[in-house]
Amino acid sequence: MSSTPSGNLWTRLRDRARVYSQLMRIDKPIGSLLLLWPTWWALWVAGQGQPNWFLVAVFTIGTVLMRSAGCVVNDFADRHFDGAVARTQNRPFAQKRVTSKEAWLLTLVLCLLALLCLIPLNRLAALMSLPALFLAISYPFTKRFFPLPQLYLGLAFSFGIPMAFAAIQNQVPALAWLIFLANTFWTVAYDTIYAMADKEDDLKIGIRTSAITFGDYDVAAIMCCHAVFTLLMVVLGWCIQASWPYWLMLPLVVYWQWRQYQVIRTRHRTACFVTFLRNNRIGLAWFLGLYLHYLWIHLAA
Repeated sequence: MSSTPSGNLWTRLRDRARVYSQLMRIDKPIGSLLLLWPTWWALWVAGQGQPNWFLVAVFTIGTVLMRSAGCVVNDFADRHFDGAVARTQNRPFAQKRVTSKEAWLLTLVLCLLALLCLIPLNRLAALMSLPALFLAISYPFTKRFFPLPQLYLGLAFSFGIPMAFAAIQNQVPALAWLIFLANTFWTVAYDTIYAMADKEDDLKIGIRTSAITFGDYDVAAIMCCHAVFTLLMVVLGWCIQASWPYWLMLPLVVYWQWRQYQVIRTRHRTACFVTFLRNNRIGLAWFLGLYLHYLWIHLAA
């Protein structure tokens, strides 16, 4: 008789854990990775290839926590729409498996945990976290009125860059804003591809996206953003006097971008979503280029 209540409690706890992990997208790490690559670029450039590993851990944990918080807020903001979108109809709010109160409490817990990551950082880095937090929490609501929410997301996804420079150098030099700008263009490119997968549903429910705003020029706009992103990464290489490992990544990235163009011009929903996921390897390639560049420099010194 006494085992029944505890068994029910355990079942409920497991159900809540499953629902919360789904809200936080723990099973879908692509968003965290797309946030981490530019943050790691900045850490390696700011630290000239030798960042403090404790800071790397702090930024990694903080980035994952804030991405999770942003996902929870996103699902809350889209709670009346996700049920009408094929790709999102199984999310917790669409299935009525979570309440708004639970979502906001979970967001608060995640933000407080992320706040703990600021304790070892200097004052400038901590101050830089304020606009980062505002952008992350407010982004989901921009889809109601802003014609280019992917641009807003690009700003939100890029604030780890000046924070990394602030934490290591106690300043935010022009080089940080160069990487910030490059990543913003990259984010607009891959998230517009993501939006193309939901374009038909978004048009029906009245959601604003760059894929809708660009209209028939969506593919052209994506490739222009990719081109600007790559050009700025070339400028970054020139600024840091990058060695050959960094430049080896350039033709590889351009090839992958060309392959993306060949796929997304079909505007096939599933193909666009898969192409969005493949942007992860572009972020990895540029990180490997930076990592190997500084490793080569230090070994040659």
